[in-house]
Amino acid sequence: MFRVRFHGRGGQGMKAASRILGNAFFLEGYEVQDAPRYGAERRGAPIFAYVRAGREPINERGIIRHPDLVIVADDSLIPVPGAGVMSGVDSRTVVLINSEESPKVWKQRLNFEGDVFTVPVETADRAELRFIGVTCVGAAARLLGAIKRETLSEAIRQELASLGSDIVQISLSKALAAFDSMQAQAGTVTPVKTASSAHFQPPDWIDLSLEDARASAPAIHAGATSIEVRTGLWRTLRPVIDHDRCNRCWWVCSTFCPDGAINVDTEGRPQIDYDHCKGCMICVAQCPPHAIRAISEREAQAAEVEEASK
Repeated sequence: MFRVRFHGRGGQGMKAASRILGNAFFLEGYEVQDAPRYGAERRGAPIFAYVRAGREPINERGIIRHPDLVIVADDSLIPVPGAGVMSGVDSRTVVLINSEESPKVWKQRLNFEGDVFTVPVETADRAELRFIGVTCVGAAARLLGAIKRETLSEAIRQELASLGSDIVQISLSKALAAFDSMQAQAGTVTPVKTASSAHFQPPDWIDLSLEDARASAPAIHAGATSIEVRTGLWRTLRPVIDHDRCNRCWWVCSTFCPDGAINVDTEGRPQIDYDHCKGCMICVAQCPPHAIRAISEREAQAAEVEEASK
């Protein structure tokens, strides 16, 4: 079964690309799944779509975690962790990138052992980004080696017919040019045989002995005793307030503190209870004027010792 994952940005035609490739597989007699997955639904936001195609019924569901082919329509997504472009790839995965850089450059940047190809510059009109999706489909179809040129053309006509003949003709021109340009790499993508669940061995159960209740029961026998537990001992980083920069918008830091370790004095200045501050640094992230900074606990303790010795 082929597992193909498209990565791009909103407006670059990734949803249409996955539908075209899925339809082309279907016209070749494959069982097919194709679907997009959105993050923030806006133009320019990362999006990915996936296609599964096999000669037998497909029982897999959900996102593709270990793709055979990864298609990247926008190379600026590669260093973005949230885009997950290289998630789940291994040495057998083929990567196709729309980029002006050479495949050799990308192999070095990614330290990747598998095959890397780029959409040829002459076929990717980067001034017309709305057509880059269909261009990537053309190159991908040739890399897969399972879709004929005329089948790709028919899939494009069917999927884009509602957009008018002009759009269809431009899309055909760009997709077929990319298809022809990848002739030397035809069939590079090798589908992985779907693992059978017939011989699946469930894990053995592990029986854990139970402790006597007197050993594991809570040892707190009265209310309002949590203040006696100095959770500040867990801290490795310490938030420090610069009161010269503090705007006294105390409700922000004191509200977001999950442990209620920020108190407010009579003048509206926030004060940190270091006995119970666990060093989560949420206050540092939430402070609007950036008046709270993080220092290492070791540095803070050394400063306290130095101050006490004066």
